Amino acid sequence: MPDNLPTIEFPTAIVDLQYPLENFRKALSGKGPVRIVAMGSSSTAGLGNVVAYPARLELYLRKHYKDDDPRRDIRIEVLNRGKGGEDAPQEVARFDGDIFADNPSLVLWQVGTNAVFRKEQFDFDEVVEKIVEGLELLRGHPTMDIILIDPQYVTAMLFDDNAELSEKMVSAIRSAAQSAKVNLFQRWALMRHWHVYDNASFEQLLAPDDELKLHQSDWSTMQVARALRSTILKATGVTQRCPCLI
Repeated sequence: MPDNLPTIEFPTAIVDLQYPLENFRKALSGKGPVRIVAMGSSSTAGLGNVVAYPARLELYLRKHYKDDDPRRDIRIEVLNRGKGGEDAPQEVARFDGDIFADNPSLVLWQVGTNAVFRKEQFDFDEVVEKIVEGLELLRGHPTMDIILIDPQYVTAMLFDDNAELSEKMVSAIRSAAQSAKVNLFQRWALMRHWHVYDNASFEQLLAPDDELKLHQSDWSTMQVARALRSTILKATGVTQRCPCLI
């Protein structure tokens, strides 16, 4: 990891969620495990020496509900359901066993990356249709909140014609979230902001041992997890007085 890591911003216009997380908030008022399921591909599953964002998010939320807003009767569990190389068609097929069976109060669904990076293996329109279908299935469970997560802004997603296809996917995901009235975490826009406005280099954003130039570094994954923690807490009603908010 290069030295002199930049100071980065978390613009509210990018990171804040549109809808409150009412189901997650209600679960926090009960007892026992409060489950979050993280569905996605390799940037959810984790790679090499990078601590995947679900593990970091679990740590951060547990610390918050231990130290900043003590909830003695609950335990945060973030279940990692990431599988490398997949996209919406394979992920939707896993919903029953990997999401619904665990009855989470919050689902994080990272989607769209492989439809661009492995475009020879996926039909773009089919992936978008499956995203729409998947959101409908998730919304059919009234005790779950949903956060859709779009692709990572990294070198592999900008090679040659990938840049145009990436923007097309980001736009399609945004439209799907708007139509379904679910929250969207704009990872693409956030990381782009870090690169364009905060001078975070791709060398800093990328895992140093990833020859594909697709996966985030441990540092940038940590920043995404921090942003997710903050936006989840805000959407459950935590105020700016909490030191965990960014």
